[in-house]
Amino acid sequence: MSQPRDHGGGLDAAVARWGGERADWIDLSTGINPVPYPVGEISPEAWTALPDNRAMERLLQAARTFWNVPEGAEVVAANGASAIISAMPRMRAFDLVYIPGPTYNEHAAAFELAEWIVLDKPSVEARAQVFVHPNNPDGRLADPQVVGNRAWTIVDESFCDVMPEASFVARTDEPGVMVLKSLGKFWGLAGLRLGFAIGHPKTLHDRGQSQLERWFGKGKPVTVSYENPALADLLGPWSVSGPALEVGARALADRPWAAATRARLAADAVRLDRLMARHGQLLGGTDLFRLYAVEDALAFQAGLAERHIWSRVFPYSETWLRLGLPAPHQWERLEAAL
Repeated sequence: MSQPRDHGGGLDAAVARWGGERADWIDLSTGINPVPYPVGEISPEAWTALPDNRAMERLLQAARTFWNVPEGAEVVAANGASAIISAMPRMRAFDLVYIPGPTYNEHAAAFELAEWIVLDKPSVEARAQVFVHPNNPDGRLADPQVVGNRAWTIVDESFCDVMPEASFVARTDEPGVMVLKSLGKFWGLAGLRLGFAIGHPKTLHDRGQSQLERWFGKGKPVTVSYENPALADLLGPWSVSGPALEVGARALADRPWAAATRARLAADAVRLDRLMARHGQLLGGTDLFRLYAVEDALAFQAGLAERHIWSRVFPYSETWLRLGLPAPHQWERLEAAL
């Protein structure tokens, strides 16, 4: 990996260094909605029985409806988008993949573990490309003219539900275009572990043969066949828990909640920008997180941590600071800390 696999969170380490109790801290290091979807009651059978096909069908239909999935595309559900990210590179033979950075580093890590060569600059030789859309951490959007110009394009839309008009789901009936979705960010249900892959059947289930050259000893390269496994085969049976099937279907069907949440998040993002205007320059972000340039990101993080507020810095920048949105009752503490 060219970059460490750092992530938001890590609150336990912050508590150990700066003291206090975990419950006393405000964690703004992630881009998770601080007002999560109210999960409501969960049936006893969801906990005690193996997940059944009817519950999965209800979830997938709710996903199709919420994201307006075209008829020519299919939806696969999994134990979080991260499970799909880990499985994706094994759907094709080893090759070159273009992943523009800086971005969410699990994509590059997964491809490298599967023996792909990861490029951070465009190349006509790269058969696959990955875009986080909007990007984490700067919020940049993928170019519609670039999406689909490779044999395989993966668009990670984990943060895109705050701006559904920018989604590429409408293009998932094109072979080779695959969109990832998650209930962890916009719905604030990261612990539910529920994610989706949306794509043409050939993209998700192609079991065709790939050819690649392998070296054995010091002899000439030998061309071997590689059978492409389907994504569902890689994920295995019961890829989503019973409670996640139930809560996910309920959350995706609640359009009024989604509309109200988008409005609240947009207003809160503006409020956070106003608070930070005296401290740094806005570089980008989404309505779930904001990226600022400050004079010294580590010092700024430490200053907030002394007040038991955790933020996100990046190993490749001395000035970038990312803040998620506080919950409604946490704004006063954040304002005082700043």
